[in-house]
Amino acid sequence: MIAAKFLIWFLRFTGSGGTTLPGRLAAKIYPGILLRLSGKLNVILITGTNGKTTTGRIISRILEINDIPHLQNRSGANLKSGITTAFIEAASIRGNFSCIMAVIESDEAAFKTVAPLLSPKVIVVTNFFRDQLDRYGELLTTVQNVKTGISQCPNAVLVLNADDSLSSYIGREVPNKVIYYGIDGYNSSRSSADIAGADASNCIYCTEKYQYSARTYGHLGHFFCPGCGFKRPEASVACIGVNRLSLSGSDVALRFDEYEVNNSHSVQINLPGLYNVYNALAASACAKALGVPTGTIIDALGTFECGFGRMEIIEHEGRHIRLILIKNPTGFNQVIDYLFSEKKKMVIAFFINDNDADGTDISWLWDVDIELFRDLRNLVVRFYCGGIRAEDMAVRLKYAGIDPGLIFIEKNMKTIIEDSIRLLSEDETLFVLPTYTAMLEVRKLLGTEFNLKEFWK
Repeated sequence: MIAAKFLIWFLRFTGSGGTTLPGRLAAKIYPGILLRLSGKLNVILITGTNGKTTTGRIISRILEINDIPHLQNRSGANLKSGITTAFIEAASIRGNFSCIMAVIESDEAAFKTVAPLLSPKVIVVTNFFRDQLDRYGELLTTVQNVKTGISQCPNAVLVLNADDSLSSYIGREVPNKVIYYGIDGYNSSRSSADIAGADASNCIYCTEKYQYSARTYGHLGHFFCPGCGFKRPEASVACIGVNRLSLSGSDVALRFDEYEVNNSHSVQINLPGLYNVYNALAASACAKALGVPTGTIIDALGTFECGFGRMEIIEHEGRHIRLILIKNPTGFNQVIDYLFSEKKKMVIAFFINDNDADGTDISWLWDVDIELFRDLRNLVVRFYCGGIRAEDMAVRLKYAGIDPGLIFIEKNMKTIIEDSIRLLSEDETLFVLPTYTAMLEVRKLLGTEFNLKEFWK
């Protein structure tokens, strides 16, 4: 404990995150440290492809409002070493805690190893989408990894996405108590034909193609298999109406309990994008599993602040800089949908890396609906391409039919900010879309430039 806590202090003092190495060191010295520390707390464990960090931060906000002290791996370091570091940082030298709960996100591939060590009280699964094939393999491999981890936690309450057939499959296959969440009051304006290209368009049981009575995006929606009858379960925590989706947030009607007499609540979600409605629902369902009052959940959703790199916004000389992580086709497509809410001029900067944490195979960029950017040609002043694979992103834009005169390869973030301030007028936005390791680099520069909170805080 002493060695690991000193290492955290030293790395933070020198400007490094100190989010993984201390945990790795501690596990070398004492392999059972995570099991020992986590056994002293009630653990909420979050996994899934997209939305883990944001969902965890919303849950954290709900606990704060209810005066429930807790620890969290806020930096997004979600492998075993990062999770161990979070517990060590919060513990005393003797391994005791001043909090009673832990909100932990886990990488999907690490989940089957981490879950039995943490013995979670609640497990939240956000969704399953194709992501980093070089790390995770095929999508069903990831689903089976998570199912294996859950099978070793028979006492955990599961919070599952009813609209995701892969999550719903897990709910049918394990004996755990399940709380489902989903969206009832929305149907995508996109053609139902594009389900053919979705990640899970065929039934996991009989391979028949799913039919949908309503869809949100990707393979999420009210699915039904005409072959074997597998269908979307009823969601007890649900969005039953979408009144407004804007750049600043969403106004929705939520149902927190199917048995409530007055079960429709007008809620403002202080996060933009339909995918963040799902994150808010996941956090709300988790809170209901914990017995948290509905009013405090509503307060938390309206006052939650974006985490680093997840819709984080910075104001500079009357312009806005918004940082949005991209890491797989479905997530990127949702960001593009979000950008269609913008009615003012904008600059878009992509930072694409291919380090291990990003996924070394960047062919996924060709599965993104980049062609949709052509419909924003009257609003996008310039596209910047940066990062290790800047040239690949520029080629993808060119093949999507984007005017080559709008595409600039520029790897210096400071130059991009300066140019964007010159190109944009007041109240217009520079959107920065980086992959994971590029986000850390960009966020570090922005943190220094604009005196932002460190990413682990």
